[in-house]
Amino acid sequence: MSRIDVTIDRMVLRGLDPAARTALVQGLRAELEQVLGDPAKRAELSSRKTPLLRLGQVPLQPGISGARNLGRTVARAVGKGGMR
Repeated sequence: MSRIDVTIDRMVLRGLDPAARTALVQGLRAELEQVLGDPAKRAELSSRKTPLLRLGQVPLQPGISGARNLGRTVARAVGKGGMR
């Protein structure tokens, strides 16, 4: 079994209240576990490093569920190596 270490040094979350930030992080963690839980995806990602992931503008829907969905979107981008 391979292991992937994901380090997120900084996320800029302007305009989100604390509850939304918590929801975003929960969504991000849950989706990363799903995305990186796939052995084939782990093998693909373990062979490369992405020092910086620029996502550009990602839409944020209002409320806690919108923040959670944003976290999931970011996690999927990590699994794909970034949105292009």
